Amino acid sequence: MGLRSFFDQIEPHFKKGGKWETYFPIYEMVESFLYTPKTVTTAAPHARSYIDMKRIMTYVVLATIPCILFGWYNTGLQANLAIASGLEPSGWRAWILAHSGVGFNADSLAANMIHGALYFFPIYIVTLVAGGFWEVVFATVRRHEVNEGFLVTSMLYTLIMPATAPLWQVALGISFGVVIGKEVFGGTGKNFLNPALTGRAFLYFAYPAQMSGDTIWTPVDGFSGATALSVSASDGFQQLAANGMSWMDALIGTIQGSFGETSTLACLIGLAFLLATKIGNWRLVVGCLAGMIGFSTLLNLIGSDSNPMFAMPWYWHLVVGGYAFGLAFMVTEPVSASHTNLGRYIYGALIGVMVVMIRVINPAFPEGMMLAILFGNVFAPLIDYFVVQANIRRRARRNA
Repeated sequence: MGLRSFFDQIEPHFKKGGKWETYFPIYEMVESFLYTPKTVTTAAPHARSYIDMKRIMTYVVLATIPCILFGWYNTGLQANLAIASGLEPSGWRAWILAHSGVGFNADSLAANMIHGALYFFPIYIVTLVAGGFWEVVFATVRRHEVNEGFLVTSMLYTLIMPATAPLWQVALGISFGVVIGKEVFGGTGKNFLNPALTGRAFLYFAYPAQMSGDTIWTPVDGFSGATALSVSASDGFQQLAANGMSWMDALIGTIQGSFGETSTLACLIGLAFLLATKIGNWRLVVGCLAGMIGFSTLLNLIGSDSNPMFAMPWYWHLVVGGYAFGLAFMVTEPVSASHTNLGRYIYGALIGVMVVMIRVINPAFPEGMMLAILFGNVFAPLIDYFVVQANIRRRARRNA
């Protein structure tokens, strides 16, 4: 018996009146993950394209692959470099690397990739289990299918976490993001906040010691190193070179940071894929870049004798912190962004201005992309409302 025949045989038990009717969302989740749903419309007059929700989410996950692979490498690289400086490795990961013959050689691609993967997969698995649990619970109670959107949420959430994050906090954060950021509003497509960022923001404010500072980015006990943004906030971006960080290092991503946020190059590859497949809207990207470049240039012209961040040029804002990752995967997220064409420019520009404002003017928070995107999420419906009303008034005057 083939797998397709097996699903067809047990399907009646999960349909209305079947003995497992309550668990139909779980059956549908597994079946639609393996096969194209039977309800997909592929012909006129209803279908505008062959893109369905499953394919959209698959494309987004594919777009994150460069960030995933480089995240493994860079996490392992930073850890192995810290160990090479004289710190002692510890924990079950160190035991595996030591007894498998992989070792801690920072010059070895395999050692860096495997070391990084040993931090990535536990966080990702916990994210899938904890977040997936809430997805299934709400789908079962509401008697609707488990949406593929969680595959994207779980991946993005993992990629914006530090490698040192305690697993119980990982579970708590994704639970908050899924339940409070999405499900209480009705589920995928009805949330006005990005669920992955909502969970990350909750952890940042609830457990700042584990989500910020100089000791969380490299997963080796006793290691402390400032990120590019923290160095820039305290001493100016000109001091990055003295700390061994060049602009090219930041572009490629061999610096400290969360799993998927350090490599601007990997993020831009993912963004290019999303734009080419028309999953991401280019107007959002143009607006966000224009807002960031314009406002950072304005601050460069104004200058400040007491705040060195005023001098950071736009091309450094682009490659440090979570700007590139947020631009590629969060700003372009279609549900929580503006839906009108003019509104997309305004929404993107608002985020671009806000991220620079938070980084430069708020000395207590040198990052800013996370809060800027959530701020934009809140204002997206209002932006669309005013754009639509302006269109209505313009057409009314035209036809008067």
